[in-house]
Amino acid sequence: MDLAAIQAALRERNIDAWLFYDHHHRDPIAYRVLGLPENLMVTRRWLYLIPAEGEPVKLVHKIEAGHLDSLPGMKLQYASWQELFDKIKSMLSNIRDIAMQYSPNNLVFYVSLVDGGTIELVRGLGKNVISSGDLVAQFEATWSEEQIASHFMARDAIDAIMAAAFQEIGNRVRSGKTTEYEIQKWFMEAFHRENLVTDDPPIVAVNANSGNPHYEPTAERSAEIREGDFVLLDVWGKKSTPTAVYYDITWVGFIGRAPSDRMREIFEIVRQARDAGVSAVSSAINAFRPIAGWEVDRAVRNVIKKSGFGDYFIHRTGHSIGTEVHANGPNMDDLETHDERQILPNSCFSIEPGIYLPEFGVRSEVNMLVRKNSAEVTGRMQREIVTI
Repeated sequence: MDLAAIQAALRERNIDAWLFYDHHHRDPIAYRVLGLPENLMVTRRWLYLIPAEGEPVKLVHKIEAGHLDSLPGMKLQYASWQELFDKIKSMLSNIRDIAMQYSPNNLVFYVSLVDGGTIELVRGLGKNVISSGDLVAQFEATWSEEQIASHFMARDAIDAIMAAAFQEIGNRVRSGKTTEYEIQKWFMEAFHRENLVTDDPPIVAVNANSGNPHYEPTAERSAEIREGDFVLLDVWGKKSTPTAVYYDITWVGFIGRAPSDRMREIFEIVRQARDAGVSAVSSAINAFRPIAGWEVDRAVRNVIKKSGFGDYFIHRTGHSIGTEVHANGPNMDDLETHDERQILPNSCFSIEPGIYLPEFGVRSEVNMLVRKNSAEVTGRMQREIVTI
């Protein structure tokens, strides 16, 4: 835990304190931000208060009195529920605005982890509870220079693997027989050679399966890949090193002489929508204008809506990327949530619009890395359907 950085962030946002609360590991964010062991046995409630100024305060049950000993600050203990409430009241006595893992109306449910009763308790003491969403993003989803370097190393490996995959598909189709699952296994072998790891294998989907955004081939359910098929490849991975971060891309191709006019039409709409999102981010960052995740989603979604395919774009535009492929920074989302979290320097996220039709689906995914004064797409951008 970087106490000085947390307190500086609170002062910058004019928030009096950040209150962490947990019971039975209901708030994994707290453990990561505070640096607590994830295997800590927690059978009683604990609270940890970081004020914008001064010494933190920890409140623990007497039978688990040492649980927060790794953290700085004054320790309070309780046994009865009356003691717990009295000491919460005391530790919050000089504080008005308190950040907690809460989101108004549960809109950003990724950070809305504190139960309603505890929110009621704090508000009942006359306190103003503020979402910790932007704080979580700063301490969970911004990258060090070492992590940025690991992203580019993953990019170099995965971009090369993606290009080789299209060649492999073509060779296998024309020399015999292959399936989605067999190509997925080929990817995992390539990952192993390049010292890459992933939480789940890549998506390999042909024709109607590509119209299912989270389709996963398995040994029992896998389509054969043939001449004339449309294929979607969604690939994400990171280097197998401590604190490495992900690179996550989606490309599409056609096995044959040329994709159909319909395929080219849908791809072009998706490409334009993707590029509108990239432009929205770059323009805001270059102009030193704050931009939230929902604004990026709206810029992208408007392109697809105007084309008449709004009902076929059924997911958010993008997600935060970090040590987990779906990290705790702002998502590019004005569909599933209205994500008002600000895009912060040294953060990364995907822009991946899609149009999913019954016969095939197109998604084009890139990653954007934002610095203080600039924003960039970190890998290759697909400009046309790959002819395999």
